[in-house]
Amino acid sequence: MKLELAYVTDTKGRPKMVQLPISQWKRVVSKLEKYEQVLKLKEDLEEAFTQVEIMKAAKGKKKTLSSIINEL
Repeated sequence: MKLELAYVTDTKGRPKMVQLPISQWKRVVSKLEKYEQVLKLKEDLEEAFTQVEIMKAAKGKKKTLSSIINEL
């Protein structure tokens, strides 16, 4: 995605802000939300695999998938 950026500088010419058209901003936000969803799914899957490894290593009574889902 090519962005039409406009830089806002201070009186010494140092960049302070960036501006872009609303339509591009909406696309940036939409992509960011999708990336956040993917990251959340990845984190949830990592946690699930960690829990599976803990259950495999645990001795004693194991939980069923139904009981785990019901806890959610």
